[in-house]
Amino acid sequence: MRMIFVNLPVRDVKVSRTFFEALGFSINEQFCSEDTACVVIDDNIFAMLLEHRRFKDFLKGDVADNSVNKEVLTCLSCDSRAEVESLKARALAAGGSEWMPAQDHGFMYGDSFCDPDGHVWEVMWMDQAAAAAGAHHEIESAPAG
Repeated sequence: MRMIFVNLPVRDVKVSRTFFEALGFSINEQFCSEDTACVVIDDNIFAMLLEHRRFKDFLKGDVADNSVNKEVLTCLSCDSRAEVESLKARALAAGGSEWMPAQDHGFMYGDSFCDPDGHVWEVMWMDQAAAAAGAHHEIESAPAG
């Protein structure tokens, strides 16, 4: 079984932990400390939140400034359009901020937000049957804009 651990630098682990709990994610206390928290996104997907001084223990160089540049866009799938909208609404209510406008491609719907530390989280729903039937070609052939 393969697992993924997304390691993210945060300014205040308590603030970040509260944010992700407000989104409905649980915390695995076994992998938490005063300056870290393990957010359980799904059975095999975790976000490790590490305060900057702890995150630096794993780096050469410095922590990126998310207010200036973005290094990664983390995308989570949802079971429905309603779940996409609900997750975004909870994120904004819990201290997150707007990122990009929602995108509706018919067979696929997505939206996004930033967490309190400026990490981008995209949330999306896709009609798998429509995608398998070739609906994704509509996006590929659309003019950039």
